[in-house]
Amino acid sequence: MSSVGPLVLLIEDEASMRRFLRATLVPHGFRVVEAETAAAGELAAASHNPELILLDLGLPDRDGIELTRRLRGFTKAPILVISARGREEDKVEALDAGADDYVTKPFGVGELLARMQVALRHAARAAGEPEEAVLEFGELRIDLARREVAIAGCEVHLTPIEWKLLALLARHAGRVVTHRQILREVWGPTYAQQTHTVRVHMAGLRKKIESEPARPKWLVTEPSVGYRLRDRG
Repeated sequence: MSSVGPLVLLIEDEASMRRFLRATLVPHGFRVVEAETAAAGELAAASHNPELILLDLGLPDRDGIELTRRLRGFTKAPILVISARGREEDKVEALDAGADDYVTKPFGVGELLARMQVALRHAARAAGEPEEAVLEFGELRIDLARREVAIAGCEVHLTPIEWKLLALLARHAGRVVTHRQILREVWGPTYAQQTHTVRVHMAGLRKKIESEPARPKWLVTEPSVGYRLRDRG
């Protein structure tokens, strides 16, 4: 008897996009519940308890960012925004409102599925699975308990700030972390607007982690939004 796949709530007003996403997700083992409006999506999230939410921002009755905030009031399910809005301001606002990731239309099926798997893995850890003490990404090895980092077996010496920055990105590997989130977690709320501080320390961290800091393999910039630790080499 086959196991039941993750339940995905799709909140999207375009019928053609809903058909495309259902045709994409069901063969990959996902179950799909659809909603055409923000009101219907909020009701479906409360009644169906989805394991992941795909959310379009341009809904007819309410902006998707406002809906994200409302959803975050009662569900911990990862929210993956899929939107035609490509402005960095929209991405930052959605992520700071509680979205876990943001994919701009048009997008590739492979990218969407990969982002969904990352979000589901992260949610599973947050739901009670013990945090892995050692995280490995190719030749990059991060020991959270010992506060040690190694590249291809060679230890890398980081400053306390560099360690906090890398550990934060590692705990959210594969997901974008906004400048504001980084500043709040690493430096504290009084630094919320000082994005240059993040850029300076990220440059130093890349020099120690990356073989080619100008073309980073692991510490990827999401322009004007934040950074992502790539979880696959």
